[in-house]
Amino acid sequence: MSRLARLLLTLALVSAFPGAAVHASESEGRTVPVGGVVGVEEVAAGLTSPVKMVEPPDGSGRLFIVDQIGLIRVVSASGELLPEPFLDLRDRMVTLMPGFDERGLLGLAFHPDYAVNGRLFVYYSAPLRSGAPAGWNHTSHISEFRVSADPDRADPASERLILQVDEPQFNHNGGTVLFGPNDGYLYISLGDGGGANDIDLGHTPGIGNGQDLTNLLGSILRIDIDSAEPYAIPDDNPFVGTIGRDEIFAYGLRNPYRMSFDLGGARDLLIADVGQNLWEEVNLGFKGANYGWNIKEGAHCFDPDDPFQSPEQCRDTGYLLDDPLVDPIFEYPNHHQPDGLGSAVIGGHIYRGAALPQFHGRYIFGDWSAHHFEEAEGLLLIAQPRKSDMWKVAELRIQNRPEGRLGHFVLGFGEDAAGELYVLTTDNVGPTGATGKVYRIVRPGPH
Repeated sequence: MSRLARLLLTLALVSAFPGAAVHASESEGRTVPVGGVVGVEEVAAGLTSPVKMVEPPDGSGRLFIVDQIGLIRVVSASGELLPEPFLDLRDRMVTLMPGFDERGLLGLAFHPDYAVNGRLFVYYSAPLRSGAPAGWNHTSHISEFRVSADPDRADPASERLILQVDEPQFNHNGGTVLFGPNDGYLYISLGDGGGANDIDLGHTPGIGNGQDLTNLLGSILRIDIDSAEPYAIPDDNPFVGTIGRDEIFAYGLRNPYRMSFDLGGARDLLIADVGQNLWEEVNLGFKGANYGWNIKEGAHCFDPDDPFQSPEQCRDTGYLLDDPLVDPIFEYPNHHQPDGLGSAVIGGHIYRGAALPQFHGRYIFGDWSAHHFEEAEGLLLIAQPRKSDMWKVAELRIQNRPEGRLGHFVLGFGEDAAGELYVLTTDNVGPTGATGKVYRIVRPGPH
C-alpha cells in the first residue's frame, strides 16, 4: 500500500473514532488507527487454553471459564479461582494435539432458568462415533448437564446427549452455544468441517458444506431444548419444509468460532467468521441468511483453486435456493495481505457496561495475533456501528503494556451480567502448559 493510500485509510478510519490517536508501525508497512486506550486487570491465571467465560443467570456473581482441555473452572464472587473444576470432560473428549488443535471443550451456555432448573449445555469434541463416515476425524457433541447439590460442581453422570455432528477434519468446528434472549432457543455455531477451501474429504463436491443446506456444517443452528426429547424444531426456522435441514437458522459460514447476542438494543446476533487466506469478517445474524462461503470470503469473491486472489466476479446467489448472498457488517484484511491487521478474528461483544461509557454500543472483539500466526501478539479491536456501509475498525491500545498490546494470543471473550467484558489469552499456540489467563477490560488508570 502506498504512503498516500495509508494516509487516506487512516483519515477515513479515525473519522469514525473522534479524538482517537494513530499508531504507525512502519516496520510492518501499515498504519493502525487507535480507537481508544483501556486497562486490563487479571482475574484468573494458571489455565491452559481458556476459550470462553460465562456468568450464570443465578445472581451468584461467579464466573465460569471454559478451558479447551476439557475443564470448566469457577471464579468465586470474591475473585478466587476454585481449585476443583465445575465439570471435567477430559475422559470423554478426543486427545488434543499439544502443538495446535481447534477441537476440545469449546462452548458453555446456562439455561435462562438455571437458577431454578440447574441445566447447562456444552459443546465438546468426542472421538468419532460408530457408524460415522470412514476416514473422518471426530464427532462434535452438544450435551446437557445439571448442577449437583454443590453449586460449584456439575453432576458428571447427568449428561444428556442433545446432538452429534460428525466432523471430517480437526479444524473449523465453530463451538459457540448460547440462548437467544428474545426466543429462549439454543443457538449453535458449526464450521464447515475443516481442511481448507471447503473442498476436502467430507465436503460436498462442487458447492462445499458452507452452501449445502442438506447437512449441518457451516451453519448456525437454532433448536428448542424445552419442548421435546432430545429437542424440537422452532416452527419459524427458515428451512422447515424446504430442501434444507430444519435445524439451520443461517448458513454459508467457514468457521464461526465465536458469536454473541447484544445485551441491549435490538438484541442483535453478531457472528465472527474466521477467514481463509485474505479476509476476516463479522456478520449480523438473522434468520435464513446465506453469508456466502465458499463463493465469497467476506465481501469478496473466492476461488478455492486460487485462494490468494479474489476474483473480480462470482455468482451472487446460493447454489441450492438461488438466495442472495449477505455481506458482512465489516471485514478487515488478514496478515497474508500487505496491509493486513491480524491472523484470525476472535468474536467479542457489543459493550453495554458502565466502566467504559465512551464505548457504549460499540463492538469490542479481537484477533489471535497481529503479525504471524505463531507470534503471541493478540489484538484488542473495536468496531463503530454505522447505519450504512461497513462498520469501521480500530485498535484498542492497552495501558502500560509494551507497544500497547496484550503480549498474548487472544482465544476468546467473556461478558458478565453487568455487561463488562473479559479477554481470554494464552502464550502457547496449542492447548498445553499453564499460561492461560483471563483479564477484565477496565478503565485506564492515571499515567
